[in-house]
Amino acid sequence: MPQSPELALWLPGGQIAPPVNPYGRLVANAGVFRALARYGGYRHLHVQSKTPPAPDQLASELGIVTDTPEITSGPLLSTTAAARAGTLLSGQPYLTEPAWVRRHAGADADYSIVGTIFAFAAATYREKMMQSAMAPLHEWDALICSSPTLRQTVEQTFDAWEDYLHERLGSTRLPRPQLPVIPFGTDVDALDAQASDGAARASLRATLGIADEDVMVYYLGRLSYFDKAFPQAMFKAVEEAAQSAGVRTHFVMAGWFPAGDDDKALFEEAARLYAPTVPTTFLDGNDAALVARCWAAADIFFQLSDTILETFGQAPVEAMACGLPLVVSDWDGFRSIVRDGVDGFLVPTLGSPGGPLGDTLALLQTLDQVGYPQYMGSVAQHTAVHIGQAAAALSRLIASPELRRTMGAAGRLRARELFAWPVVAAQYTDLFAELADRRSHATSEQAVLAAGHRLNPLRGNPFSDFSTLPTRVLTDDMHLVLTTVPYPSTDLDLMFPALRGTDDEAEKVCELLQGAGPVSLRDLLQSFTPSRRPFVRMTVLWLAKAGVVDWLPET
Repeated sequence: MPQSPELALWLPGGQIAPPVNPYGRLVANAGVFRALARYGGYRHLHVQSKTPPAPDQLASELGIVTDTPEITSGPLLSTTAAARAGTLLSGQPYLTEPAWVRRHAGADADYSIVGTIFAFAAATYREKMMQSAMAPLHEWDALICSSPTLRQTVEQTFDAWEDYLHERLGSTRLPRPQLPVIPFGTDVDALDAQASDGAARASLRATLGIADEDVMVYYLGRLSYFDKAFPQAMFKAVEEAAQSAGVRTHFVMAGWFPAGDDDKALFEEAARLYAPTVPTTFLDGNDAALVARCWAAADIFFQLSDTILETFGQAPVEAMACGLPLVVSDWDGFRSIVRDGVDGFLVPTLGSPGGPLGDTLALLQTLDQVGYPQYMGSVAQHTAVHIGQAAAALSRLIASPELRRTMGAAGRLRARELFAWPVVAAQYTDLFAELADRRSHATSEQAVLAAGHRLNPLRGNPFSDFSTLPTRVLTDDMHLVLTTVPYPSTDLDLMFPALRGTDDEAEKVCELLQGAGPVSLRDLLQSFTPSRRPFVRMTVLWLAKAGVVDWLPET
């Protein structure tokens, strides 16, 4: 059970469910939020967003059909719910904004901020995440890594950034959040049911012309050569494996093409050239019902990822839950999911040493001279996956229904033991409790650090930061008088009202000044409650801007 019966979620966009053409990170994060709502034992979930959505909408997106947990929403600036819950969970690794909101409220030690890292490849994203390390984060905060390999990469990045700051500024320490490893999960029961649907299997295979004795090799994921997988190695391997096994084999790829028909034409060309005897079909991966039928119809899952964007592998976990044996590249998170020779096969990969050409690519990205597809694609194009071993692994599985059953059963059990959402949700709640314990044992030195700057020094109060620009700055000792200038009423006068008080408060200011002669702002403010006085000060400035109030009365 969680440390607290409440949990706060940081969702600036207010959306839990991923949009059309979702990236795996969005699907996985939505799964985390739903799992915590369902299995976390919480009585109350609070969502903080720019435009707080309706609780009914949030409950629907979270799949909540009962009154528990209760769903509420509120603005990003509020820290009340997070402090009450003890944890603020974000689906992103960029924690600068929530950290400064917490600091401004003087609530550093009141709750932990937890982010998730799913993709770490694009340099601009890494830079943004490392800038978060300069925000007021503490050892009771965390960035969850989805695999041990990802954590190792993130630790190396922290080390390099810390070394640079020491070289440049002489700094001796860079406080960093915890970096726990928690995998993303999946709905094992739902996938198992989909995969066991005999009618769906027969129907889709008949539609695709796949006979009972044929083998369907299946890929699910974004059909993107630059940030998912160049497909040539897969086409070559499946062709070679089909010829070697002597069994009619079909390759089905479900997903979506980032560039639509242009990308599809590239994949179709490669399939015709490298897998001329293997029928290859591309299906819409956004069609959930069709994807469910694919899980039932498939015999082997196949994905040779070669992109540095890949950090975990949501589709391989889903394939294991469906009882499919896997042939995947020995790559990042894949190697922590699939046990080579047990659940499937890991295919060796070969990376470039980088050298001067890698340095050039880095500099080109620094100068914005290379875009995201070119950057990712250039790295993936020069990462090799062993086609021969991939073909050999596929051939063994194609030729042996018994091996497929054995490995599929092992994978199904592993998915249930390690990647089922109740298991993953428990790891999240355990982490939240551990972070709470760290907060409770914060040292006096950490407490002093937590009491420092209340605002980001580079994004400070614009009135204070630029206080040298005006002749004078409004003070409570300043005396004010009402003039005979008409009350502001044009559209230009009424713009940007958020910082000032209400119309009633503006009228009250005028009434208090009417016929009174010079009145100090301090005396004027006594007629308003303390919580409204900052707004009244802004109202006075607004009235002064319009000429209704004079701040230089004759003496």
